[in-house]
Amino acid sequence: MLLAGSLDPGVVSTCSLIRDGAVIAVVDPGMARRQVDILAPLRALHMAPGEVTDVILSHHHPDHTMNVALFPAARVLDRWAIYQGDEWTDRDAEGYELTPSIRLIRTPGHTREDISTVVGTPAEITVITHLCWDETGPDADPCAVDHGLLALSRRRVLAIADKIVPGHGAPFAPSEATLH
Repeated sequence: MLLAGSLDPGVVSTCSLIRDGAVIAVVDPGMARRQVDILAPLRALHMAPGEVTDVILSHHHPDHTMNVALFPAARVLDRWAIYQGDEWTDRDAEGYELTPSIRLIRTPGHTREDISTVVGTPAEITVITHLCWDETGPDADPCAVDHGLLALSRRRVLAIADKIVPGHGAPFAPSEATLH
């Protein structure tokens, strides 16, 4: 993780880094107190913003997209397309693989366009998602466009995830209590 998000004080999205072979992906480079809060952890790993190959947007709220331009060479992936330079390539996120260990799934509820990033390693499956804001929920997302879809998406993630990286908090091990 590059930056653990929070909702107090201010709004900071969780910004994650995934490396697998030639793929260096950043998920949700959104609002941060300062851009250096995203870039310094990247530099500490001896990586430059220009080395990032992909930026994945879980949804299009500004708190998750605000700093996408920090990675000018990267492709940008969302629910329905891949964007790079002046190229727009339509494709459905469901099942899209960046590598055999990194794939996208549709998880609507918070918005109709939400996607989650599934990262599989031999040790665990981590899901980077905005189905919850942090480990405490909220149970009823006050911003959700469809609470029924949100519940279905939460059950889908709960069935596969060993660890969840939420939209505004630190990673945690999910349970029925955290994703109901």
